[in-house]
Amino acid sequence: MFNIIARRTLLAYCQEYPSASNALKQWYAEWLEHSFTNFNELKAAYGSASIVGDDRVVFNIMGNKYRLVVRLVFEYKTIQIKWFGTHAEYDKIDVATVQYQK
Repeated sequence: MFNIIARRTLLAYCQEYPSASNALKQWYAEWLEHSFTNFNELKAAYGSASIVGDDRVVFNIMGNKYRLVVRLVFEYKTIQIKWFGTHAEYDKIDVATVQYQK
């Protein structure tokens, strides 16, 4: 099971993007059950996931309408939410350095 830091960040994105709220909550619920030990195992379950450096992984949400950027450390079973937004917004960010903004 992975520890997701911080759930409130995910909930803030649910409020900002209400049409993606259920999909984000589903992603969260799935990750509470996963026990992947490496990216290959993750990729087998999430075929569209991409690793982008600094332990960052990009997930397509709602069939690629939205993108979720997380920092995932398999050794410590920890996920840190870095960014969430539409695909168009994603194209305008530097995925390797983007941080959650309150």
